[in-house]
Amino acid sequence: MNIKNIGKLVIKHIAATRSLVIGLLMLSVAACSESERPTIYIAKQIITMDESKPLAQAAVVQDGIIRFVGDLSSAKQSHPNAVIDETLAEHVIVPGFIDPHVHMILGAMIYSRPFVPPWDMPTPNGLAKGLPDKAALLDRLKQLDAELEDDEPLIAYGYHNLIQGDLNRHDLDQVSTTRPILIWHYSGHDFYLNSKALDWADVTLELEDEFEGIGIDDRGELSGRIYEDASMHLFTKLAPHVLTPGNIGDGFSGFENMLAEAGVTAVAELGYGLFNQTLEDSYYFLEYTKSDPYKLFLVPEHRAFSKKYGDDAAQEIVQLASEKADRGDPQVLRQVKFFTDAAFYSQTMRLESPGYLAGQSKGELGLWVTESNALVDAIAPYWRLGLDARIHSNGDAAQTATLNAMSEIRSTHPKLKQRFVIEHAGLLMPDHLQKLSELKGGVSAASHYVYLMGDDYKAALGSKIENLTPLASASGLNIPVTLHSDAPLAPPYPLQAAAVHMTRETRNGNVSTAGEALSAYQALKAITLDAAWAMGLEKSIGSIEVGKQANFTVLNQNPLGLPAKDWPQIKVWGVILDGEQYPLPPVTTPK
Repeated sequence: MNIKNIGKLVIKHIAATRSLVIGLLMLSVAACSESERPTIYIAKQIITMDESKPLAQAAVVQDGIIRFVGDLSSAKQSHPNAVIDETLAEHVIVPGFIDPHVHMILGAMIYSRPFVPPWDMPTPNGLAKGLPDKAALLDRLKQLDAELEDDEPLIAYGYHNLIQGDLNRHDLDQVSTTRPILIWHYSGHDFYLNSKALDWADVTLELEDEFEGIGIDDRGELSGRIYEDASMHLFTKLAPHVLTPGNIGDGFSGFENMLAEAGVTAVAELGYGLFNQTLEDSYYFLEYTKSDPYKLFLVPEHRAFSKKYGDDAAQEIVQLASEKADRGDPQVLRQVKFFTDAAFYSQTMRLESPGYLAGQSKGELGLWVTESNALVDAIAPYWRLGLDARIHSNGDAAQTATLNAMSEIRSTHPKLKQRFVIEHAGLLMPDHLQKLSELKGGVSAASHYVYLMGDDYKAALGSKIENLTPLASASGLNIPVTLHSDAPLAPPYPLQAAAVHMTRETRNGNVSTAGEALSAYQALKAITLDAAWAMGLEKSIGSIEVGKQANFTVLNQNPLGLPAKDWPQIKVWGVILDGEQYPLPPVTTPK
């Protein structure tokens, strides 16, 4: 073949290749055009939580953003090239449910443990039956002891002293004197150890000088209770048993399954850094993926970041929050978590005199995590850089300290308008609510205090029980009110949380301060738009409005048309996240 013929073949080949490339490009462009076409979602009803347009029939979504909300004919007219999706035509669409205060890593640890709760408790592995007294608790621990290998410690979660009775090392020695036994209190803040576990974890009387939280009995000996700051001492021994990839992987997956079943589209981790920021990041990289049907946000914890970064902690959080996260990466919020006092459940929240009237803290006032005179100095460096404050504050003495600190910070920095939120809010007196309203703060209330402890805490709190999570009073003062699970302490089920605060019903069937019940609309707002506000994200999520992210929870019934008692039984079809559908898998019945 001569050079001329070879040249012709080369030109012919180039032409054919060019045609193929052009064809592929045209197909690609066509595919892109198809994928970028808007979608009209039709529903039986769309509850928007937008007061200017509370109900709709159709929502137009394009590129993950809501482009139109209204009636179907107007949707078609404004977007004539849209794809019409009738998948949800017989369902009700509401803004994506939000749980603004959870603990993903702690939850993964606890959800991989055996459970010994005093009441029936939903878990990723089904319902853990309640153990109503100490005898039932010890029997269950003996069963668990018999199932373990000889050299494995027994670590179980869920004990509560007010229901199951006081517990000390001698009680646990009845289960075993050769195996370390560590019982995680329901609060997550306390542990109860047998004598073997105290030796195993190197807990001695001398640690009382180093830590707040070494339990001492009437004889001056170790009681077996280790709580608050002293709990971190245990993690040198606990970490190889609860922070392993296998445990975290199992627990994290179970946690995510619960979120999906409940229709939760966004959560905020309110303790980022507590268990080592680098380790936590590695687990988020492994466990949180682009295919997960929820968005994970992180709120750094002040003590952890201050310990790691010193005076640069606030600037480090600003930098982390400025780094936009892709799907599959948690986004750090422009917020910081602080602790004023300790735990509601374990009777260490800080009370005004006379303190606790019964229970393991009888005659005591509870604990400060941050001394009242140190709060301003703790919060101010972050506040000056424009970061929101999310403040764990439970007891009535804690609320006084928190609000005094925020009043001083607001007055010192009058031009800074960012928000602060009281987290958990176990007790709020009328004067606290009034001051909170004046300071334009918010409340993120623990969803389960009323239901689980509304009866059992009466003896310990006396008349103060009337001020347990007073959300109707807060709403009446235009204080943004949201509900959170604090999971794993309660299941991350927003509809159940909302129902409790519409009925104020306790687990024993009684009613706790009926006048503090939320209306149906207030309750739904608490798990959508107000939850978004607590996270500083109300401009992008929390309601179904043009310009916001297309994050929806899809239900088979309209909650606003049902009595509160029926809300927990509403079936969740699944969610839409950034415009993408995530239906729940069908329930299969075992053969």
